[in-house]
Amino acid sequence: ESNNELKWEWMYNEYVSLQRMYDAIYRVPSVFNLVKPADYSSYLVTYAEKASAIRYNRGMAFMQHGDKQSSRSAYREFQAALRFMPGDREITMKLNEAYDYAVTNVIILPMQQQGGYVYSSYTVGGNNLDDQLIRSLQYNSGNEFVKFYSAWDARSNNVRVDQEVDMRLAAIDIGRDHDEKSTRRVMKEVVIKETVYKPDSVVREYAKVYANITTTQRTMSSTALLQISVRDENGRWLWNDNVTGNHNWTTSFATYTGDARALSESDKQLIERRREFAPPESEILKCMLDQISNDALYRIKSYFNRY
Repeated sequence: ESNNELKWEWMYNEYVSLQRMYDAIYRVPSVFNLVKPADYSSYLVTYAEKASAIRYNRGMAFMQHGDKQSSRSAYREFQAALRFMPGDREITMKLNEAYDYAVTNVIILPMQQQGGYVYSSYTVGGNNLDDQLIRSLQYNSGNEFVKFYSAWDARSNNVRVDQEVDMRLAAIDIGRDHDEKSTRRVMKEVVIKETVYKPDSVVREYAKVYANITTTQRTMSSTALLQISVRDENGRWLWNDNVTGNHNWTTSFATYTGDARALSESDKQLIERRREFAPPESEILKCMLDQISNDALYRIKSYFNRY
């Protein structure tokens, strides 16, 4: 007797429970003959049609509003209608139509460069950064109503453009070596003369020896900056952000002057340590672009998950 338009769904669900009981009893003939349960399969058909029709009509009403949020609500209604009438051709067509209106198509434009640095010479994981970013967003956008395309795919498939993501590698600074030196003086008492009078009588003379240890701390810091902007189909800017990548390298080595006898074992190890060279430029850039790629992916997904 309810006036709620979704009552047909509730009634359908009750008959589903009753039909499950019927099916269970039917599988045991001795119990079936004793209970003589009713078969409610015809009720399921009747109320599935009524429940589906209500959801379909609700979806059509949402479609009349003509905005994306209403189209998404319509999509949900058509999904519910299909659960009661699986495979229905008309509902499926409306479902697809609603999704086309509901979805935001985002084009990832080819990455631009500034400052004259040849980014194209370097890749992230064997692929250009923007290509890898598109694939990651297509595989897991985090929002079923947002779809990402490359500019080429959008043109080839005549995709409606709702928003564009413009990325510019604005700056790349591969650092130079920077040395900081510190000097300390070490001293040790050593035997300079030893006189043996008898096997058990030895006289040793001691003197202080000195050495100066110079330790060089060599560092190199590199940075890269990616600017991300989003604009709508009319060219209006909607959002922008900056993503940075950093690479820091450091090593230390030492030399000494003076008497080597003044050196401790740890001093000798430091002095004998093999000098390290800074990573090649390509490795530094790859490391920074890896950081930028991961951070850009997270920020773009977070922005479009607001929809």
